[in-house]
Amino acid sequence: MNRAFVFPGQGSQVIGMGKAVAEMYPEAAAIFEIVDNALEEKLSELIFSGSEEELRLTRNAQPALMATSLAVIRAIETESGRSLSELASCLAGHSLGEYSALAAADSLNIADSARLLRLRGDAMQSAVKIGEGLMAALIGADLNQAEEVISIANSEGTCVIANDNAPGQVVVSGASRAIKKVIDIAKDYDIKKAVLLPVSAPFHCPMMRPAAEAMSEALNKVQLKKPTLPIISNVTAQMESDPNKIKDLLTRQVTAQVRWRESILTMSNVGVNKVAEVGAGKVLTGLIKRIDPDLDISSINSPDGVKSFVSEL
Repeated sequence: MNRAFVFPGQGSQVIGMGKAVAEMYPEAAAIFEIVDNALEEKLSELIFSGSEEELRLTRNAQPALMATSLAVIRAIETESGRSLSELASCLAGHSLGEYSALAAADSLNIADSARLLRLRGDAMQSAVKIGEGLMAALIGADLNQAEEVISIANSEGTCVIANDNAPGQVVVSGASRAIKKVIDIAKDYDIKKAVLLPVSAPFHCPMMRPAAEAMSEALNKVQLKKPTLPIISNVTAQMESDPNKIKDLLTRQVTAQVRWRESILTMSNVGVNKVAEVGAGKVLTGLIKRIDPDLDISSINSPDGVKSFVSEL
């Protein structure tokens, strides 16, 4: 099998995501019901018809995006009559999307995944006081340029590469003064543009250590099975299948760089030539096109998308 499924991270959420899929496929609707029960609240009502501002909150966006991705996976399995392991050779998710991948591969059960992502969202939000941390996207930058800039900005506080997303898109994270310094000096290093991101905390940097500790404690209380498909880890950019190692990597992921560009190259190197983004939006589709234009990439986020995908199998 030469196909991979990928699962989006925070920022892809939108009101109404997954609603049409849930209305058409009872198996997809059941995912939202499981998540509602796990969180003891009607998150599905927020997802389908709530406030954009409320959905954007990290504690809501993370389990909501996972639920939407899993609902689409169930729709694909139902429509095709095939299991995920019959449709793909590996999976990957961007940041919180790694939890979606693990749930899709039956490594984490969906209820545990929802509770872990609610905790993860709360822990990441509370790890750093509002105003003390920022993130910025460096547009047109490669890793070497980004590293040059942060080596200067570190004089103002913590500043690291948070996401190596694609050629020409590197995200930095850290203390507010350091990130503002990055914005100020980026053009001096031939970086096209540096843009502050509308996030509430400096994710994927050492300032998230309290959140990592909270996730380590929580992960130790849940069962992780060997995934039915290898998961390409954000932290290692390599295929991982050992449950104990995956738990450790999920803890490290909170403070570590998301190595998305390398993760997609790993797929290419093991023979993947088709990639489908499953769930909300098309953010990963755009990034993957820039990483490896030779990959056949599609996004599946609606009943029509499910039917079109299955018709081409």
